[in-house]
Amino acid sequence: MHNKIIKILKENDLLKVIDEPLDIYLEIPHIAYIEVKQGISKALLFTNPIDKKNDKNFNTPILMNVFCSPKAVGLFIGDANKIADEIQSLLKMKPPQGWSDKIAMFGKLFNLKNVPPKRLKTKGECQDIIKKGDDAKLSDLPVLTTWEQDGGAFITMGQVYTQSLDGKMQNVGMYRLQVYNDGQLGMHWQIHKDSNHFFHEYKKAGKKMPVSIGIGGDPMYIWCGQAPLPIGVFELLLYGFVKKENAKLVKSITNDIYVPHDVDFVIEGFVDPDVLKIEGPFGDHTGYYTLEEEYPVLDVTCITSKKNPIFAATVVGKPLLEDKYMGYATERIFLPLLKTTAPDLIDYYMPENGVFHNLILAKINVSYPGHAQQMMHAFWGVGQMSFVKHAIFVGADAPELDDDIAITKWILNRIDTEELLITKGVVDALDHSSPRFALGGKLGIDCTGDEIEELGITILKDDELLKKMQNISKDIKDLKQYHTDTKNPIAVITVQKNRSQKYLFEELKPLFSHIKILIIVDEKNNDLENAYMLVWRVVNNIDSNRDIFIDGNTIAIDATNKNKLDNFLRRWPDDVICTKSVVDDLRKRKIIDCDNEFIKYWGIL
Repeated sequence: MHNKIIKILKENDLLKVIDEPLDIYLEIPHIAYIEVKQGISKALLFTNPIDKKNDKNFNTPILMNVFCSPKAVGLFIGDANKIADEIQSLLKMKPPQGWSDKIAMFGKLFNLKNVPPKRLKTKGECQDIIKKGDDAKLSDLPVLTTWEQDGGAFITMGQVYTQSLDGKMQNVGMYRLQVYNDGQLGMHWQIHKDSNHFFHEYKKAGKKMPVSIGIGGDPMYIWCGQAPLPIGVFELLLYGFVKKENAKLVKSITNDIYVPHDVDFVIEGFVDPDVLKIEGPFGDHTGYYTLEEEYPVLDVTCITSKKNPIFAATVVGKPLLEDKYMGYATERIFLPLLKTTAPDLIDYYMPENGVFHNLILAKINVSYPGHAQQMMHAFWGVGQMSFVKHAIFVGADAPELDDDIAITKWILNRIDTEELLITKGVVDALDHSSPRFALGGKLGIDCTGDEIEELGITILKDDELLKKMQNISKDIKDLKQYHTDTKNPIAVITVQKNRSQKYLFEELKPLFSHIKILIIVDEKNNDLENAYMLVWRVVNNIDSNRDIFIDGNTIAIDATNKNKLDNFLRRWPDDVICTKSVVDDLRKRKIIDCDNEFIKYWGIL
């Protein structure tokens, strides 16, 4: 199947083939990380991966960045808007009135026969080569180590297939998997995931849990693995619905889990619920390292593969990443399902520099006072939407949500301190800024009303305002103002942090006649000219219960890295950055082509 994928990518000029020997430690993932941030990125096929540390060459090529662009997503998943329309029409189906209605309904329902996965009684292509016991070695796979601080090599595009204890529910999720040794993998399924619910069933019953991991095959399997379906709904139903053909599954060799017949590799095994092992650190899609935690362990019993497999991998870190393009398809396709819970929702948008769960913009039909607040609570109560930290709601007359400049100005003209909702709830397990693991602040902003009235602040030039601020505090190093033509201009300042910023907020109150929204970031690793990465930093770094200060009509946001000065007792992780010596060497060898401005803009080093 992967040969077919390579063929599709080549035919559409979406593939770069790199034949030079390159190391699975840092080199290959760094190349992919830089490629995906290019204006027109392509999938990468590394035909000659090596392991310099262990003096090893691999015969298995590595494919990365397969979802490299909207065009690639269209080729492998389809037209997201058309799929959404089809879901919408099914959700709106009414009892047929006449003969033509009955025929139309029959056609729609007949197509649904392709939705459930089909279990084959034969072996699959993925089982052409079977290695059991001591012959099944994870070191035979070209598993990548992406970042210098990573706890080891991680499988990053593994399709983790599990089932409930009674076998009635199946699940596929996409979780990172740390290679501990030749026969053990760390299972990073988070507390909110289906696999974790199943795990606790096996733990309670005192039984080992069967798990099989698919790698490669149709990219649609990968997309299905990250789809936000309700618990108990097998994600491969989506494959059938979208592709109009059943996903064909075969039974694993050493356990009862069924996997797609045409993936490139299958790693089979069992998880002992009583065994936990430290997993991580890992430079994750938030752009920060997630720190060491205990997770379950898979004991490998068998590794099967095609005759000529290709190893699929992805790279995560700071945006922009290929999950931007995967996320767009998810956003469009799941809009109709979200509307079933929130019927007044018109549209929503999750900017990739908000790393999806950290920022959402939503457009709604407003019918009564408090409608936006009601929708905030609805969002925070629905599946994976419950992880959203910051939600901004606008009315039906707002610009397109992905028109960044227009929608930003629209929002800034409508922010009113009386219309902020600050509360607390579940946050993603990867969130590092909340004072407690997986529990933190939520911010909802109602911008559905009319433009606010002028509030009489006097805009000063940047250098003038900076000078006034520095007369108050030498901690402040630089300043830039954004959108001074709106009712809520933003002043962003960098500080050398020596104390909690609540004290600086108090000291700056005499200047609030010039400031509406004040954002504070650390001097280190922040560029005041780079709004894209400033958004990424702010929504990552704040907990609304701790870091938002309001005085009258002025809002201050403390987006600095937190520490004991803030009574923050967890460890604050480092930014994910590339290793300079590796990037310098790749540039010197002309394997990557990027200038210093590019590296600075994306925070690569």
